[in-house]
Amino acid sequence: MAKKILIIDDSALMRRVISDIINSSNDYEVAAIAKDGVEGFDLIVSNPAMYSAIILDINMPKMNGLELLEKLQKNRIEQTVIVVSTVAKEGAKETIRALELGAFDFVTKPENYLETKGEKFKKRIHEMLDIATAHRPKSGGISSISSSTHTVRPHTEVSAPPKRLEAEHFSGIKTGRKKLVALCCSTGGPKSLQQVIPMLPANLDAPVVLVQHMPAGFTLSLANRLNEMSMVEVKEAQDGDVLKKATVYIAPGGKHTRVVKKGSEYCISLSTEPAIDGLRPCANVMYESLETCNYDEITCVVLTGMGADGTNGIKGLAARRKKLHVISQDEDTCVVYGMPKAIAQTGLVDEVVPLGHVAEAITKNVGVS
Repeated sequence: MAKKILIIDDSALMRRVISDIINSSNDYEVAAIAKDGVEGFDLIVSNPAMYSAIILDINMPKMNGLELLEKLQKNRIEQTVIVVSTVAKEGAKETIRALELGAFDFVTKPENYLETKGEKFKKRIHEMLDIATAHRPKSGGISSISSSTHTVRPHTEVSAPPKRLEAEHFSGIKTGRKKLVALCCSTGGPKSLQQVIPMLPANLDAPVVLVQHMPAGFTLSLANRLNEMSMVEVKEAQDGDVLKKATVYIAPGGKHTRVVKKGSEYCISLSTEPAIDGLRPCANVMYESLETCNYDEITCVVLTGMGADGTNGIKGLAARRKKLHVISQDEDTCVVYGMPKAIAQTGLVDEVVPLGHVAEAITKNVGVS
């Protein structure tokens, strides 16, 4: 039976385009349409179990997408929501907020009518529906669908909530060794990172280089939001940035990010080389660049995400006999258990931890300065 989808968008054109895309598949059908959040909320509460997923615009009259998400959260109504967002600066900021409020993920809205008819937008909608509807919990429980590469789960934290880590808890483990944290994530990452980065101590004894799969235009908003929440500095990486301890460098969407040595310092190097397996930034590129670095220890962290990006890069580091400590997120707290599963299957993982303990595992390993 086709899964039922609710579309909430004030644009008649987008409602028609997205309806045609969804109805072109035998797996899905548009069950209802709303032109603002008020209509959408009424449809949801009248039959909350009907919809396998909701396609949601943000900027709408009467009640916008963020207000709808807030109302769903306030009323404890669980729905699988995919935001269709603009790449504009404000749109990117609002999209990050939507993910905080419980949206599963987002699809960027085409900039012109011709692109709405293109295969790229159609493919992205169907891919996101496939992932999002696979994760949908039943009767409040945890639902999983396994394949050879990944398991999709609801984003449910099963451990104690993460605690902000203060320097005094780690005051005895300063080593003087040169260390780096290299972290990667994808689907479910933006929200998951809010349970990791803000929990790191202000004097973490290593820089953090982070690859999150996001389009250009969104990583700056993600970095700014994490920076507001964190004791460490968080920034979108820029070409030539010198790596500093207790600073998180987020790879910009649309650019590969490498760590290169210049003199006695390590710096960020960005490039617009072709995407690898459809990814730019690609975590494997970041990890491969570390093969020529002489850090005393590299802590590799793999969080929720589709596919296996990062695995080959970490395997390459291990083959070069680099001193590694590999941390992967556990299956129960992943939105998509793909990337952590792939690295776990290599046998290179030193720790498998729930999301709420990732920051603690990082800090215990690298210490404070």
